[in-house]
This record gives sequence, structure tokens and C-alpha cells, in this order.
Amino acid sequence: MASSLLNSLKRTTASLLLTQSRLASATTTRALSTTALTRQATTSTPPPSADSPSSTDSAPVPPLKLSKEQRELLEEMIRVDQAGELGANWIYRGQYAVLGSDKKVGPLLQHMWDQEKHHLKVFDGIVSQYRVRPTALRPIWEMAGFALGAGTALLGKEAAMACTEAVETVIGGHYNDQLRELLKIDHPDIAELRKVVKQFRDDELEHLETALEHDAHKAPQHELLSNAIKQGCKAAIWISSKV
Repeated sequence: MASSLLNSLKRTTASLLLTQSRLASATTTRALSTTALTRQATTSTPPPSADSPSSTDSAPVPPLKLSKEQRELLEEMIRVDQAGELGANWIYRGQYAVLGSDKKVGPLLQHMWDQEKHHLKVFDGIVSQYRVRPTALRPIWEMAGFALGAGTALLGKEAAMACTEAVETVIGGHYNDQLRELLKIDHPDIAELRKVVKQFRDDELEHLETALEHDAHKAPQHELLSNAIKQGCKAAIWISSKV
């Protein structure tokens, strides 16, 4: 059963990486097309008259005065973070479905799951606050998260902890990268967002320490399992930033 689950995990990771590659190619093509259309528009479209309605009359006003690049960066960050917390919720849901009755591991999983529920609730609010389009792949991340959580839990307590170790290693590093980028934006609202990201980063690193303290490295084929999960997480982060 362990071999079958690991093979399934490797196939899922390969599928995510293939999707990432295809989206990268499509994004490049779309960017080139957009550039061409923009050039055409600037050479053929006359300026609006004074009586013409401004586009800002009907378009929602962004909550922050940011450059286009900053706005795009912020939207990607928030979309990815909400999707990541969604996936984490379903990973712990899957693990708890299998190991929730275990007197030692069950309470640990419940504690970490409760924190992830809080993280998701906060990011749901942030998505609305900053008017960010959420990921279109929510059903996929829910299914993938539950499958990963339940699948590793079926391999045993150590494999479940190895899953947490791998996921939180990637997410902790991801949040650190975001904090470095957010430090470059001087705005009171961004300062508040940095506080949220920092707190959630610390929570994820706490989960990582918990996993290490509870024999994550004793999981069967630990290195193979950990690397497969890490690659899958990185691919999911990139995909969620675009879709």
C-alpha cells in the first residue's frame, strides 16, 4: 500500500509540474499578444473627449495607491496565500479523518488544523478587502489536499508528520520571501499585511517543529516522500499565482 500511495503522489506531482510548464508557456504567449494589442491601440485609438465617461466612473477603485507592478505582486501574493491556507485545511482534514482518534497525534492535528482554519478565515477577508480574484482551482486544491493528508496518514503517524514537515518547510520559506517583498512597499495597510504574514509564518514554523519532534524523519522512504511533496507544493504555489 505504501508503494502504491507513493507512486500516486509522484504521478500527482508530475501532473502539477506539467500544468505549471503549460501555464508558463501560455502566460508568455498571452503577454506577447497583449503587448501587440497595446501598441496597436495606442497608435489607432483617438483620445477620449471631455464628454466621454471615464473608465474610473464604473471600475472599482483599488483600495491602495500602488504601482501596476506592486498591485500585480500583491494580488498574486494574496491569491496564493488564500489557496495555500485552503490546501492546508484540507490536508489536516484528511489526516484527522484517519488519525483523529489517536490519543497522541489526534490533539496535535486538531491544534494545527484549528490554526489553519483561522489563517484561511483571515485570508478570505483579505481577498475581499483588497478585491483580489481568488484561485479558480479551489475544488482541485481541496481534493488534492484531502488526498495528500489522508494518504500520508494511512502510511502511519510518521508519514503524516513527514507530510507536515515538507509542506511547512515550503510554506515557511514562501512566507519569508513574501515578507522581503512587502518590506519594499511603504504603506500603512501593507504594514498590517506584513504583520499577518509574519504571524502566520511563525505558526507554520511551529507546525514544522511539531512534526520534527514527532518522528517525521522515521517515515517510510522519508526523503522520497518529502521531496515529492515539496515539489508538488512549489508547483501548486506557482499555479495558484496565475490561475
